[in-house]
Amino acid sequence: MMFEKNVTKVVQDCILDSGIQAKIVAQKINKPYSTLMREINPFDASAKLGAETLLEIMKVTHDIRPLQFMASEMGFNLETGNA
Repeated sequence: MMFEKNVTKVVQDCILDSGIQAKIVAQKINKPYSTLMREINPFDASAKLGAETLLEIMKVTHDIRPLQFMASEMGFNLETGNA
């Protein structure tokens, strides 16, 4: 069975691909490292990633793939540009 992408996996990829150690990301968003690791683990059903945390992760990593993924899941295309 092929692993289906979900928003948690996209967020995990966003952190792993950022070039910033996950411990540093956790520090910058004021979240304990172990908690962050659980929240971005797509196989941990008991830990949930909150919207505020998601926004902080995207700001720290400068990666909007989670936002693009969510827009796509809703049938929208996200156009990028400077706000």
